[in-house]
Amino acid sequence: MIDTRHNHSGRMLLRLIILGTLAVLVLLANVDFIQGLYFEHQLTSAGLMINGSIVLVFLLGLVKIVIVLVTYMGEESDLARFFAHLKKGNTNLLKGVSTGSIIARRYNTIAGLSEHNARINQSALAATLVADEGTRISFSRYVSNILILTGVFGTIVSLSIALVGASDLLETTQDTASMGLVIHGMSTALSTTITAILCYLFYGYFYLKLGDAQVHLLAGVEEVTTVYLVPMYAHDKDTMLDEVAGLIHGLRQTAEVMKAVQLNYAEAGVRLQDMLKLLGRQIKVTAQDTAEIKQLLREGFRLPAADD
Repeated sequence: MIDTRHNHSGRMLLRLIILGTLAVLVLLANVDFIQGLYFEHQLTSAGLMINGSIVLVFLLGLVKIVIVLVTYMGEESDLARFFAHLKKGNTNLLKGVSTGSIIARRYNTIAGLSEHNARINQSALAATLVADEGTRISFSRYVSNILILTGVFGTIVSLSIALVGASDLLETTQDTASMGLVIHGMSTALSTTITAILCYLFYGYFYLKLGDAQVHLLAGVEEVTTVYLVPMYAHDKDTMLDEVAGLIHGLRQTAEVMKAVQLNYAEAGVRLQDMLKLLGRQIKVTAQDTAEIKQLLREGFRLPAADD
């Protein structure tokens, strides 16, 4: 059923803010370790460039997730408002609903098809909506796919640097700079791998939650369409058969009610006849009693007999 009491995307956004804040606090608590791993004793700028690129891609993807979640928050609010109008039976279903929202566009599309007596193909509408919303998170999907590969790329570059240092070291065994280059390459490979894995773990979780928020929204739109909009505006043979079946079912219930009412009327008629018979007998007895009282009065007061 449609969840009009809770904002699914809002909860995901709040969760992202809380976990992001905790992650920043953990980084600040280990600032010395981070400085030693990423900034100190760097013989080349390869580590800074690769790690910076990984963090930049991670942040761009995260910003996109936040933007989409905020957008879906508005869409869910519009859907809840539209659903409330439907439940209350308001004539203006788009009151307070953004004209560019998904539910407003779906309602206008179905109403337009109904005005032109065109067949409403909900499956086609749903497929179009899913394809359109898929483009909204395409960049987030791209970041999720390449984020871990950036760490692999950084590892390969770092190992190449280490191999260059090892090659120089083999040529001159007394070259300490080459030994430092080997160690630097291995250290850079480790740091890029750590950066990519941590970023991917954080980003991958919220990318999945973004997909959940999208599915939750689209499911609500399709539920409103199936349960309310299509029965209101569809005029194809399937809906006509459903309406005829509903009318027949209603007529059958009405016939049963009328039959029950008829039986009640018949029973009431029988009771009325019984009451009339009882009333007739009581009237007859009352007439006899009245005649006896008259006779006693005449005899008591020695009145002349009444003329017949």
